[in-house]
Amino acid sequence: MKPSLAVCLLLFSSPLMAAETIRYVALVDGGTQAGSQVVVHGDDGVTRVDFIFKDNGRGPELKEEYELAEDGTFKRYQVKGSSTFGAPVDETFTRDGDTGRWKSTSDQGEHRFSGTALYTPLGGTPQSSSVAIAALARRADGRLPLVPSGALSARKVASTEVANGADKRQAELLALTGIGLTPTFVWVTAGAQPRLFAYIFPGFLQLIEDGWQGNADALEKIQKDAEGEALADMQKRLARPLAGTTLIRNARIFDSENAVLGDAADVAVRDGRIVSVGPAGSASVDAQQVVDAAGRVLLPGLYDMHAHAGRWDGGLQLAAGVTSMRDMGNDNATLQQLMAEQKAGTLLSPQVIAAGFIEGESKMSARHGFVIKDLAEAKKAVDWYADNGYPQVKIYNSFPKELLRETAAYAHQRGLRVSGHVPAFMRAQEVVEQGYDELQHINQLLLNFFVTPETDTRTLERFYLVAEKTDGLDFDSRPVQDFIALLAEKKIVVDPTLATFEFLHQREGQLSPIVADVAEHLPPDVQRSRRAAEMNIPDDATGARYKRSFDKLVDFVGRMYRAGVPLVAGTDELPGFTLQRELELYVQAGLTPAQALQVATWNGAKYSGTLADSGSIAPGKQADLILVDGDPTRDIADIRKVALVIQRDKAYYPGEIHQALGIEPFAPAVQVQTTATAATR
Repeated sequence: MKPSLAVCLLLFSSPLMAAETIRYVALVDGGTQAGSQVVVHGDDGVTRVDFIFKDNGRGPELKEEYELAEDGTFKRYQVKGSSTFGAPVDETFTRDGDTGRWKSTSDQGEHRFSGTALYTPLGGTPQSSSVAIAALARRADGRLPLVPSGALSARKVASTEVANGADKRQAELLALTGIGLTPTFVWVTAGAQPRLFAYIFPGFLQLIEDGWQGNADALEKIQKDAEGEALADMQKRLARPLAGTTLIRNARIFDSENAVLGDAADVAVRDGRIVSVGPAGSASVDAQQVVDAAGRVLLPGLYDMHAHAGRWDGGLQLAAGVTSMRDMGNDNATLQQLMAEQKAGTLLSPQVIAAGFIEGESKMSARHGFVIKDLAEAKKAVDWYADNGYPQVKIYNSFPKELLRETAAYAHQRGLRVSGHVPAFMRAQEVVEQGYDELQHINQLLLNFFVTPETDTRTLERFYLVAEKTDGLDFDSRPVQDFIALLAEKKIVVDPTLATFEFLHQREGQLSPIVADVAEHLPPDVQRSRRAAEMNIPDDATGARYKRSFDKLVDFVGRMYRAGVPLVAGTDELPGFTLQRELELYVQAGLTPAQALQVATWNGAKYSGTLADSGSIAPGKQADLILVDGDPTRDIADIRKVALVIQRDKAYYPGEIHQALGIEPFAPAVQVQTTATAATR
């Protein structure tokens, strides 16, 4: 799941005194238009914005209006429309003297001003936040206070000349910090009154002023290089090289193959591999570093089996103990670059296992990977993925159903597993019978009982049907039991992403369950953003029905597991924290904590084709290890207390990573000591 527009489009421009209209186009897939923004700066001092973005059959539609105070911040602001998944957006802010008041569908509040401060909308357009850069440019201290909390700052990281025929201008790339967990990069026009020129989310989206589209690819390359430098510096600061041999003493080892916690042991690691595992106190290796586990639990690194990897995601993943992630759909060139940087050691990131994305051509196609029209193109896509070492392909929503059986057979012939969504106008049972090895997302399975031949699941129906109807589905009925039996018989792997689908029942003002138990560790603006609902839930009765439906989705996962259907733990949402919540939901579904951990370790390795190297703690395997300050085999919530991560020949302290991202640490670090230091203790 790509970042929501409210999160990733922190775009900025300055107000204009005279009437002027500025148009932007939103491009995906290297040039396909997926949206637009029209900004009208009226000579009455009011700016009016129309914004629409549609990708993969969903996206926001917003109308916005604002006036500015003398200091360039909002005096009056409002936005209305619908969010990515159809939730209503209705938000206002007004400032009267030293008092500002805001109200959205999920929160309201009041702020007493003692000077300049900018309100940050929850549900605004790219333009809604764009005022910030102009207001920030006025600030002598380079810091703009924000309402309700926080402060924004900017650093210029690159500049270049762009051209539109004979028209030329200078564009500057700014790195903005103070909103969210990572920097936001934005292109602005140079000069005393900068304004938005382009926002680029590499590999996904290019939003650029209309007429200047020919510059987008060049800007993306410059931005990638600039981000790469910042990321390499972050890796250098946070990674601790493990030279020679490292001895981990007195750790209780989780046996992921059998889902049991063993006795205390010593583990020796050299050159990124486990060289020995023996009873505590028995190791006789000459170690250059020592870790005193002091009876803590040592697990294999976790697998997130449903990521859409971005270069800034790795910190959250590693801090949560995720040392391997499977990418389930990405721009191919972007993913290849990310994997190369991870292998070269310049990127803070888990190892990446790639699933090749294959979509069919339609007006609602997701525009990454390969978008095909016929069997020849489908086979060509399979060949590319096989030749580039991908272990599987992922079929998507618009894939032509008449090509599925032959494409799956060809992928198997090339040695690839086949997984994915259920293409539109098909049912899950049909894709299993036609060659799928794995299904993504719990809603894709339940739609099996709700769709008709006319149901277009490329629309929001794929979410609302499940929310509306699952509550009334009898899981003990023959169709449901036969379907589960089919999945078990064929050993169809299921990647349910349960935690992601908690948005089906989250109400306005409620914290997302993904972060509800850790909210106090997160920056205030992140907490606030996680109180916004995504679904249109108009009343309490609907909310209660959607919650009962979600609870039955959890139950369905438990029923599948008990029937012998293999599970893998994936997220498709906020990195790190979502996997931890996913495992809690598996326990809620009836798995023991140890079984849930087995799903996130042994199963991840087994079904990603990496079990020979990862997934358990044994001599010869890669040293992907996490030390937990608690016992997650008894209380799965303890999986949040990761005190040390070893990723082959490097060690990371999760608390340091979290602090770098503005997050309060969850457990004190267990430090790696040199043998000289250890000997003096």
